[in-house]
Amino acid sequence: MTGGDKETSTVEALSCPAPEFGDWQVFAPFLAQQGHEPAPTVVLNDVSVDEGAGPLRPTGIEQLFVPGPRDTPDGPAVVELGDAGAVRITSGRLAVSDPGWVSEPRTVAVPPGEYPVTLALLRRTPWLRVAAAKVTLLDAPPHAWEMALRPDEDPELLGEGEFYGVGVDTGTVAFMDATRTVSEEALDEEVFHPLSFDDCPGVELPGTETEPNLIAFSAGWGDGSYPVWIGRTEDGQAGCVVVDLRLYPSDEEKQVPGGPGPSPA
Repeated sequence: MTGGDKETSTVEALSCPAPEFGDWQVFAPFLAQQGHEPAPTVVLNDVSVDEGAGPLRPTGIEQLFVPGPRDTPDGPAVVELGDAGAVRITSGRLAVSDPGWVSEPRTVAVPPGEYPVTLALLRRTPWLRVAAAKVTLLDAPPHAWEMALRPDEDPELLGEGEFYGVGVDTGTVAFMDATRTVSEEALDEEVFHPLSFDDCPGVELPGTETEPNLIAFSAGWGDGSYPVWIGRTEDGQAGCVVVDLRLYPSDEEKQVPGGPGPSPA
């Protein structure tokens, strides 16, 4: 058909029966009408999952707790280690959560007991930030790392560099027993107010007659989501739990657009 000076085609001329899977030659006439020439061959290249695809990988976790100088996006800094006390676990479940929002904490099964908490502090004049925090469960080096997941989370659904993490809305993260509850008044007076000072990166909220204590610390640059890693020993036991507050990039992240930092909660 023609309309003015323009030629048009009927719907029938632009349609064809649905081809069998793989029979792409049926589309060749339509491509030719648009000035496209199909390639004689198609080359498929295998891409390894180790070439950057997939969720965030636990690279350089041990290095977070090695004291010494660091290069950061903001310039040179120094890592120092701080003793934040010991967290007492009575229920057999260690919880990692924003202490102001403990309804859905990330939990790790651990034997009841008291476990030391170490803070990796990144110092750069004029500030001091918590770069990572660790609960040591066993005196054994980690053989492998795994992301702390809830039962309904599937790491296969994560995109490149993504992770499931602890959500933070108060600028604070805490290690505690999974049964611990906290009043708003206690949080304001004994956690949030002390942590508002630059020289106080971590604080202990003592236990009550019925509940164990809580170790809280400032969350890197503040609100967002941060990965929680479980360090497994060679026989598969949980040897430590680490929260990476992502203040400076690993060697891998230096090659990834966007680099380190929290993800939106």
